[in-house]
Amino acid sequence: MANTYESFSLRTTPEKFYIEACDDGSVDVLAIDRVSTEMTLTVRRDVPASAETRQICGLMGTMRLVAGMYLVVITKKKKVGDLLGHAVWKALEFDIISYKKTILHLTDNQMQDNKSFLSMINNVLHTDGFYFATDYDLTHTLQRLANTSPEFQEMSLLERADQRFVWNGHLLREFMAQPELHKFVFPVVHGFIIMQSSCINGKVFEWSIISRRSCFRAGVRYYVRGIDSEGHAANYVETEQIVQHSSAKASLVQTRGSIPFYWSQRPNLKYKPRPQISKTVNHLDGFQRHFDSQIILYGKQVILNLINQKGSEKPLELAFDKMVTGLGNGMIKYIAFDFHKECSRMRWHRLQILLDMVTDLQDEFGYFLVDADGKVLMNQEGTFRSNCMDCLDRTNVIQSLLARRSLQSQLQRMGVLNKGQRLEEQTDFEKKYKSAWADNADACAKQYAGTGALKTDFTRTGKRTQWGLVMDGWNSMIRYYKNNFSDGFRQDSIDLFLGNYAVDEADWTTPLREPKDWKFLTLPIIMVVAFSMCIICLLMAGDTWTETLAYVLFWGTASVVTGGLILFNGRDFVDAPKLVQKEKLD
Repeated sequence: MANTYESFSLRTTPEKFYIEACDDGSVDVLAIDRVSTEMTLTVRRDVPASAETRQICGLMGTMRLVAGMYLVVITKKKKVGDLLGHAVWKALEFDIISYKKTILHLTDNQMQDNKSFLSMINNVLHTDGFYFATDYDLTHTLQRLANTSPEFQEMSLLERADQRFVWNGHLLREFMAQPELHKFVFPVVHGFIIMQSSCINGKVFEWSIISRRSCFRAGVRYYVRGIDSEGHAANYVETEQIVQHSSAKASLVQTRGSIPFYWSQRPNLKYKPRPQISKTVNHLDGFQRHFDSQIILYGKQVILNLINQKGSEKPLELAFDKMVTGLGNGMIKYIAFDFHKECSRMRWHRLQILLDMVTDLQDEFGYFLVDADGKVLMNQEGTFRSNCMDCLDRTNVIQSLLARRSLQSQLQRMGVLNKGQRLEEQTDFEKKYKSAWADNADACAKQYAGTGALKTDFTRTGKRTQWGLVMDGWNSMIRYYKNNFSDGFRQDSIDLFLGNYAVDEADWTTPLREPKDWKFLTLPIIMVVAFSMCIICLLMAGDTWTETLAYVLFWGTASVVTGGLILFNGRDFVDAPKLVQKEKLD
């Protein structure tokens, strides 16, 4: 494999950026012309001595905004651990550097738009969870990497990466066309990675969780649901649990993703908007495309649908079941498990019902296993595709239980666990294991819903607690606020970063300045004034109680009626995305 460079210096002159490879024995320098934007390969002796120098950890790529091109660099990183002897890094801090030396050529409106776009890029970059490696392909599972051709092995990291998980793919589009520059850049994945060393029975082993978040149909909780016409599911995450011991290695892969047909759940100020299944499209086409690709990638599919089987979620469950039946594909099995009903009143032991239902299937699928000599002993023949409404809280609980059962078998095959020993009895490891999966839940939830996950007290401790219920209530309130009043900006940020919206320097108008509807300001002001007058009338009573009651009733009725109008027109008052107006937001 053609590795990328590990360390860099950014040397800046008024005319050019010079990215200098600082690896031992390297003389290569990437030169970027700040006027023509041309990128060429040069050597150190061509770099002017007057260039300003700073150390950087890597290149995310380039981005075009209103003011022109920008260079996005990683300025701080932290080592997560070693995977099969390869260092894995987490990107912590970034910088966005303009090619242009001034923005005085812009109008006031253009300056404001450019500032907004920059804040969007920063919003994505500061969403925790960007990871990379310079000599290992993080975008592929162990099993996929073990079943590749010699030609694949010779490709650069950029060429061979699974594009579903390359979050800086849009930023690297200029680099893709110039293979000689590939060693200066690397794919960056978004999600969660943890690597830990543990010891059981005096035997040390390494284990990891890698969650890769798809950049296809990416977005935030209520604005991106279901699938697109290509069959890409919202909030799709591939999670791989890896264990290594004495050169032997094993992995289990699971997936999660939104219910794969056309449905939406747009925020409208209500605590839980009612899901809407589209009545104008052929669901089966996109549904089939989704599962065709999943079968090609992972083999047999077992769908674990964890949503409620009553109330507003029931139509989704019925439609999902109907479509699987209609598809008639023997490679797909559908299992519905009403998580909330089964585990109500703190009966979390009832999750064992689902585990018992899928035991034979999990044994049939197996996992990827390689012995110390590098011989493949077993391949994973299928995956569990779990979902709830958000594919976060309920989904993560089930995934952690399935992963533990697989890990039990893997450690026994590797000789770490003795026959008859159970992982649950290994107190120190069990604590680490539960904490890692809870951290995975929190990371995935923050990236999609804006807060930490719910139900992580069960994942961390194995039981539901009163304090956990309180924290779930708090997180639910934060989610409500963010989903209604800040997620439009977050969705725009993701669409801009991933290239779903392209900024045109020649276009003097952008969707950012679309005027608000008159109701947006008028009704809230009327409601606040009416409510304030109601309180004033209560505090400053009139000459008679009938006069006071009349004033209170008038202003109270005015505030209630106005509040009702605001709720009725809820979609006009939420923070909706402005950049991409397409089917995924309908």
